[in-house]
Amino acid sequence: MSKKQATKLTLFALTWPIFIEIMLHMLMGNADTLMLSQYNDNAVAAVGVSNQLMSVIIVMFGFVATGTTVLIAQYKGAGDDTHANRIAVVSIILNIIFGLLLSIALLVFGEQILLAMNLPIELMDQALIYLQIVGGFAFVQALIMTISAIIKSHGFTKDAMYVTLGMNVFNVIGNYILIFGAFGAPELGVTGVAISTAVSRGIGTLWMLFLLYKRVQGTLSWTFLKTSFPKQEVRDLLKIGIPSAGEHLAYNTSQVVITYFIASMGTVALTTRVYTLNIIMFAFLFAIAIGQGTQILVGYLIGERRHKEAYQRCLKSLWIGMSVSTFVASMFYVFGDTIFAIFTDNNEIIQLGSLLLLLTIILEPGRAFNLIVINSLRAAGDVRYPVYIGILSMWGVAVTLSYTAGIVFGLGLIGVWIAQIADEWLRGLLMLRRWRSKKWVNMAFVNHKTEEIDEGERKAN
Repeated sequence: MSKKQATKLTLFALTWPIFIEIMLHMLMGNADTLMLSQYNDNAVAAVGVSNQLMSVIIVMFGFVATGTTVLIAQYKGAGDDTHANRIAVVSIILNIIFGLLLSIALLVFGEQILLAMNLPIELMDQALIYLQIVGGFAFVQALIMTISAIIKSHGFTKDAMYVTLGMNVFNVIGNYILIFGAFGAPELGVTGVAISTAVSRGIGTLWMLFLLYKRVQGTLSWTFLKTSFPKQEVRDLLKIGIPSAGEHLAYNTSQVVITYFIASMGTVALTTRVYTLNIIMFAFLFAIAIGQGTQILVGYLIGERRHKEAYQRCLKSLWIGMSVSTFVASMFYVFGDTIFAIFTDNNEIIQLGSLLLLLTIILEPGRAFNLIVINSLRAAGDVRYPVYIGILSMWGVAVTLSYTAGIVFGLGLIGVWIAQIADEWLRGLLMLRRWRSKKWVNMAFVNHKTEEIDEGERKAN
C-alpha cells in the first residue's frame, strides 16, 4: 500500500472488518460456552478458568504484535517501507520463540498453576486437560496474532476477518462432533472442545501464512538477518511492546486474582461470571474495534507529523465508541433474562447475571476510554504512562475493592462489578487527561527517520 493510499483510509474502512473479526473471535469462545452448557455447567466453569489463564499467555504474544502494529503504521506513514518490512520479519521470529517457550511452560506447570488459583476440586480434571491441549499449541496463536498485525497494518483488515470466519466454522463443526460424539466420533466433552480449538487455530495459521505471502511477502526481505543481528528492530519492538504488555499483563493477572476471589464464592458465582463475560464481550466489542482502527490511523498520522488531525481523530473515535458501547450494554440488560436462558435454566444464575448486566451499563463507557485512548497514546509513542496508571488502578482499585466489597462486605459478584466500574472510569479519565495534554506529540519512534527523508528530499531539490 502506498503512502497516498494509506492517508485515504477511513475509520470505518479499517474498523468494520476488525469489528467482525473480533466478533467472530468472541463467537468462537461463545460457541464453546454455549455448546458446553448443553453438556454441563461444571464444564463451562472449567473452560472459563482455563481461558482466564490463556488470556494472560496471549498478552505475552500481544506485546510483539502491538509493537508491530504501531511501528509499521508509523513507518508507512513516514514513507519508510524498508524499516516497516524489517519490523515485520523480526516480529514473526520473536513471537515464534516466545510462543514455543510459553507452550512448554503450560504443558509442564499447568496443574500447579490451576491449584494456585484455588480451583474447586470438581473442576480440576476438565480444566487441566483443556489448558494442556490449547496451551500446548499456544505458539500457533502467537503466529496468528503477529501475521494478523502485519497484514492489518498494511490496510488489509478484511483478510484477517475472513481467516477468523473460517476458524469459527471449523471450530463449531469440531465442537459438535467431538463434544457430543456425532457421526460415530467419541464423546469427549471438554477434551473435544480443546482439540477443536487447537485444530481450528492450526488451520487459521496456515491460511494467515498464505495471506502474508500474497499481500506482503513480495516486499519482505529476510536476507538482512544473515549479515547482522537486528538490534534496532528488536529494541524498538520491545520499547513499545514491553510497556504495552505490562499494562495488559497487569490487567489479566489482576483478573486472575479476582477469579481466585470469585472461586471462593462457589461454583455458581464462577459460572455466572463466565456466562456474563461471554455476553458483555459484545458490548465492548465496538470499542475494541474502534480502538484498533484508531490506532492504525493515528500511527499513520503521527508518521506524517499531522498531530492536530491525530488529536481530533482520537476524540471523535472516543465519543463514537462510548455511545455505541453504552447503547449495546443497555439492550443486553433489557433482554438479559432471555439471553441467560439460552445458556442455563438455573434461576440463581439468571437473576444474579441480570443484576451484573445492569451494572455493565455504567461499566462500558469507562472501558471505552481505555480501549480507545490508550491505543491512541500507544500509536503516538506514549507507552509508559498507561502502564504506570494501569498497575496502580488495576491492583489498587480493582483487586483491592473486589476483595473488600465482594468478600469482606459480602456483596459477592456485585461487589466485584462495582470495583471494575471504579477502576475503568478512574483509568479512563486519567488517559483522556493525558491525551489532552499533548505530551505525546514528540514521542513518535520514527521522527528521526522522517527527518532523514526530509533532508534527502531537500538535497534532491
